[in-house]
Amino acid sequence: MSKKKIVYVGLSADIMHEGHINILKTAKKYGTVVVGLLTDEAIASYKNIPHLDFKRRKIIVQNIKYVEKVIAQKTLDYVPNLNLIKPDFVVHGDDWKTGVQKKTRERVIKTLKRWSGKLIEPKYTKNISSTIIKNKIKQIGSIPQNRVSRLRRLMMSKNIVRILESHNYLTGLIIEKLKITKKGMITEFDGMWSSSLTDSATKGKPDNSSSFSSRISSLKDMMDVTTKPLVFDSDNGGEIKYLSFLVKSLERSGVSAIIMEDTIETKKNSLFKDLKKTKQENPILFAKKIKKVCKTRQSKDFLVIARIESFVLGKGLNDALKRAEIYSKAGADAILIHNKEKTANQIFTFAKKFKNNKNFIPLVSVPSKYYKVNEKNLINNGFKLVIYANQLLRAAYPAMEFVAKKILQNTGSFEIEKKIIPIKKIINLIQND
Repeated sequence: MSKKKIVYVGLSADIMHEGHINILKTAKKYGTVVVGLLTDEAIASYKNIPHLDFKRRKIIVQNIKYVEKVIAQKTLDYVPNLNLIKPDFVVHGDDWKTGVQKKTRERVIKTLKRWSGKLIEPKYTKNISSTIIKNKIKQIGSIPQNRVSRLRRLMMSKNIVRILESHNYLTGLIIEKLKITKKGMITEFDGMWSSSLTDSATKGKPDNSSSFSSRISSLKDMMDVTTKPLVFDSDNGGEIKYLSFLVKSLERSGVSAIIMEDTIETKKNSLFKDLKKTKQENPILFAKKIKKVCKTRQSKDFLVIARIESFVLGKGLNDALKRAEIYSKAGADAILIHNKEKTANQIFTFAKKFKNNKNFIPLVSVPSKYYKVNEKNLINNGFKLVIYANQLLRAAYPAMEFVAKKILQNTGSFEIEKKIIPIKKIINLIQND
């Protein structure tokens, strides 16, 4: 009796549809089907992470009657798994002959030739894909408990998570929908940053601790029209006795993380030069706030990020490292090491030292001042999350002021019409579901 042929099928399988079943049904005709299920990390390398995590997707796929075995495919590249099991056939729809997976296909063909394997490419099932289905059911992502967990999964899956400031519903939609293709890969922002600075500025008030209730209320409509995670800037979190109410409100709204800074008394933006009146909280007392959040939160997927102000207040490296260890032990999920220098040298030195600490947790960067640093630099220095904290607001003001001046100068808007987008584009952004 001849040995049964092995057939390999690579799948993401976030949302199973008839196209997947057609592929697996075809594969079964050629032999025993082994599915290489792409991990969250593999999927995140070329598009957004799936709605379902790897464990849940595996349960679904291994219970399909055409499938004999499911193994993890840890990269977009099939070659490691092909070398491991040396299948007689690989089955994939013919849609990967162009686009992001073209080079992957070429490597599959080259690898299979080493043991006379063959690539089978059934005709792609038209007008159906996981992306199309996701667009139709994207409201699932806006359910609070689904949104809360998404940031943790992103941080576990991606080299770095990219967050952009959003100060109103329109900026939320921009972050939600903007995608570019770079080197064959889809690039986008992973989530939104709710900043006390930009919230105050849009209301014409100084950055001195806007009302939490007011800010949470203003988040509601933005959360209704978006699905991506939101990180909430809580300044120092307020009084510890009220912190549990804030955490419960944020979690109910679908917020994924709270960032608290270790300062006390009256809030003053840390990017000002004169911070003589700003005092840093005793690290043991601040650790109690962290513990309070951890005790209050309903899900461990709701992240508490401790922001250390040691460099900003001139306390130095050793103070920052000491605080990072204390905050980590208290239960913080990540450390935001803040800095207002024009280079990232201080925070990179901190990262190098802290990485050797047994209590190391992921690092967060806010490159408002040291803006020459790029994401590759941050990744190489151990940072897992980057927050672009105020760029959209800073871009909006000069643009609006320019248009307003031109209308005054020309006593009409004719001259600036070609320099601003048509209102139809705004309407389409809002209505394009």
